[in-house]
Amino acid sequence: MLIKVFEDKKTLGRAAADQAATAIRRAISERGTARIIAATAASQLEFLDALTKSPGIDWAKVEAFHLDEYIGLPVTHPGSFRKMLLELLVDKTGITRYHLLDGDAVDPVAVVKEAGKQLASAPIDIAFLGIGENGHIAFNDPPADFETEEPYIIVNLDEACRQQQVGEAWFANISQVPTRAISMSARQILKAKEILAVVPDRRKAQAIKACFEGEISPMAPASILRRHPNATVYVDTHSASLLGPTIQTALKANSQATVT
Repeated sequence: MLIKVFEDKKTLGRAAADQAATAIRRAISERGTARIIAATAASQLEFLDALTKSPGIDWAKVEAFHLDEYIGLPVTHPGSFRKMLLELLVDKTGITRYHLLDGDAVDPVAVVKEAGKQLASAPIDIAFLGIGENGHIAFNDPPADFETEEPYIIVNLDEACRQQQVGEAWFANISQVPTRAISMSARQILKAKEILAVVPDRRKAQAIKACFEGEISPMAPASILRRHPNATVYVDTHSASLLGPTIQTALKANSQATVT
């Protein structure tokens, strides 16, 4: 796994978008279509803005999948990831093939089943991720399920995850944050040909340290990215600030380091 560090989140976002756009263009060139997984959270704003402005992408040939969504939250709510995906990616690019997770549906189990069927029908070219303050990827909070092969699962959200959503101002207080969500599973995320995680801000520093310097463990869900042969994590100087001296030295030498 490769870690790349940048001075600020805007520069980070542009660099990550360049890599993402290259992967999308390559997939379209080779197979006529690109299948992507999109993350939607505060940490992704600069990245998605830069990606939607990237030249040379035929968005009509892109198929997008949703990473996660709260159960019981309407698409009109500011914290809805469906709402963010529509506003930040779909509406800006004109993508016509996209799969939203309807967390407000009467039967979430049916949503999980149908979305999983669509997702597993063909390989994913690139997955875009964030990493939570508790180390989660998608809504796989610790202890994450590293074993299930189901493409999507229904999960219970831990307090740290829910409090992060309050801190990002999507909800007024923790009582308003849903307690359950639909999440792409960790193993399904690893099935993508390429993974690109965008993780700026000092509040993510402890998670970055735990996930990339500790053991690969369900207690540090993002640590599983170290098992992927083509994963790149984009951090800024703030989110990388707690990494140990070996990695810091490598980062200072060439702004990137490999972690195994």
